[in-house]
Amino acid sequence: MRTIKGPGIFLAQFAGDTPPFDTLAGLAGWAAALGYQGVQVPTGPASLLDLEKAADSVDYAQEFAGTLAENGVAVTELSTHLQGQLVAVHPAYDALFDGFAPPHARGNPKARQEWAVNQLMLAARVSRNLGLSAHATFSGALAWPYMYPWPQRPAGLVEEAFAELGRRWRPILDAFDAAGVDLCFELHPGEDLFDGATFERFLEEVDHHPRATILYDPSHFVLQQLDYLAFIDRYHSRIRAFHVKDAEFRPDGRAGVYGGYLPWVERPGRFRSLGDGQVDFSAIFAKLAQYDYPGWAVLEWECALKHPEDGAREGAPFIRDHIIRVTERAFDDFAASGVDTARNRALLGL
Repeated sequence: MRTIKGPGIFLAQFAGDTPPFDTLAGLAGWAAALGYQGVQVPTGPASLLDLEKAADSVDYAQEFAGTLAENGVAVTELSTHLQGQLVAVHPAYDALFDGFAPPHARGNPKARQEWAVNQLMLAARVSRNLGLSAHATFSGALAWPYMYPWPQRPAGLVEEAFAELGRRWRPILDAFDAAGVDLCFELHPGEDLFDGATFERFLEEVDHHPRATILYDPSHFVLQQLDYLAFIDRYHSRIRAFHVKDAEFRPDGRAGVYGGYLPWVERPGRFRSLGDGQVDFSAIFAKLAQYDYPGWAVLEWECALKHPEDGAREGAPFIRDHIIRVTERAFDDFAASGVDTARNRALLGL
């Protein structure tokens, strides 16, 4: 067993236009002052890291890592959530997702997808240049508009959607394999990979690619009413990243898992700051320690009620207090009597 690394924090919800949130150094120093040891860094247009430059220049990549280190944190993983979303977009969402792309690719789905794929390819090289072992992303979605089986889905529709998803991601997975980096899909409603069943279907399409792994986030499973602890038992060998994010689900006579188009604050299922929701993090950290999870515990802050800076301030000690420093010996070693084959046979009556 090994001790989980952390606490870390995902910077996507905090990067902004005012100090200290407007520069990499400012964000890193702010995070370190709160007690975080690592930061998960979003990439993309106007991001904190120039992917193309970092892919071509090890010196630039190391300068990026050096800025973080000088301010007291390490990089846990890079994130291409927004670019991954654009690898596969159903036309119903073209207008909504165009904003994730740079201006030159907007209004042109083919150019947008090509840009997104190139971003992932660059991210594989940058992750290698930074010495990282995991990368966080979304899968995108072609079948999501047909998630509910009404009207009845035509035979083969879902199969073709996942076959195409596999075709699009296979070369990206191969690039990450060449870089020695796991590609961790955050299983998330709105993506075609949103639970264990859809992840299994995707694995079949990519021949169980060794780099097709999971970013585990229990909050999305609470909102789906999926057993997030049993999920770890089933898929722990593929879990390579971890978002520590809380949620609650309080159904009533008005709305349930679909949310009734209500705003987040009124939905039965909603995200909460750490400790304010219903997720059993003690059990999660125990299972991840039991299964020798190799990565970081990273706060992704989202909450319908609490101010983000309060959530960030509370998150570091919450994660730190849940990380289990794993034992190097069995608790009952003091009573061990050694191995004596003859005696054991005698005790068994043999």
